[in-house]
Amino acid sequence: MVLRCTFCTAPTCNRPTLSAPYLGEPKRPSGRETKMLHIQCSGSPYEIGHKHGREAKHQVAGTIGFYANLFAETSHMSWPKVQELAMTFEPVLRRKWPAYLEEMQGVAAGADVELADIIAVNVRTEIAFGLFSDGCTALSWRTGSASFLAQNWDWMEEQKAHLIVLEIEQRGKPTIKMVTEAGLIGKIGLNSAGVGVCLNAIKAQGMDPTRIPCHLGLRLALESHSREEAVQRLEKYGVASACHMLIADATGGVGLEWSSVEVQKVRMNGLEQVFHSNHYLAKHPGVHDTNWLPDSNFRLTRIEQLCKGLESELSAEALHECFKDEMNYPGAICRAEVDGNSTATLFNIVMDLQIPEAKVVLGRPVAPEEVVSLSF
Repeated sequence: MVLRCTFCTAPTCNRPTLSAPYLGEPKRPSGRETKMLHIQCSGSPYEIGHKHGREAKHQVAGTIGFYANLFAETSHMSWPKVQELAMTFEPVLRRKWPAYLEEMQGVAAGADVELADIIAVNVRTEIAFGLFSDGCTALSWRTGSASFLAQNWDWMEEQKAHLIVLEIEQRGKPTIKMVTEAGLIGKIGLNSAGVGVCLNAIKAQGMDPTRIPCHLGLRLALESHSREEAVQRLEKYGVASACHMLIADATGGVGLEWSSVEVQKVRMNGLEQVFHSNHYLAKHPGVHDTNWLPDSNFRLTRIEQLCKGLESELSAEALHECFKDEMNYPGAICRAEVDGNSTATLFNIVMDLQIPEAKVVLGRPVAPEEVVSLSF
């Protein structure tokens, strides 16, 4: 199967809002303008998905509307066309990851939308070949008493209203607590076994629909009991499109740089650290990295500089301070959607996987809108 789309090569800002008529304008509950909805789910995959969809119905509609607009604007694809492409993933999901498909069916039913809508947002990276490139500066750092995993997640400001905290309890699997876009069943977070995962977008051509979609790969990692188990399970399936997953537990972290055909590992340095932004650090034979963000190299160097000298006073709060850095504004570690820069930092997360616990700050870290603690 060959899928093609047309990229917009220049970043855009102040974009006109394109309507998704069949969805209407999603309404947010009063008093939740800057608050993340926290949903606790348990039971069968369908029951988990149904509660997610039912309780986040407005936010799910907002996520679908956001991506419908974005596909129309940047790829010139109507939402019915996106739905059609999304449903080509359904047979392989049914065959290889039926529990995830069942959960997406539950989300669709709970939110009163079509299954194609939910599959589409969960495989948006694969449909668009990385056009929708979220995820920014991330690090893993193991010390004698802690194992930190942290990230600023950068994307378009209008999607911030549709972020939720999703807690999932499943029999025989670790409990998951993650920050995700409503409707997506895998994203950034940690589990009760002390496994955490972060995401950095990579723009490299290629997509293999027989491999696990990026966001479902994040979910697979969060269902693992250790970093090593997560890596082995992901290597078994491969990831369908280019991305970087930073996976860690109490023993430290490893970066997995995926293309649609292979994976390269970024291992801890001598200080037991891994740093990453939005370009490949390892060599990927036959794969072309567009290095699409001109500030990606700067942010990688900058986060390493900020972490130097922290060894004696390293803490979750000290790391959070690093992610407030605005040098090279607006294309900084703490990004802003101004002056032609098309994305902003929508949340920061700092995890200590030794405990395990995490602190999530909604909004730019220099102007926090809400602070959420995740612990087990």
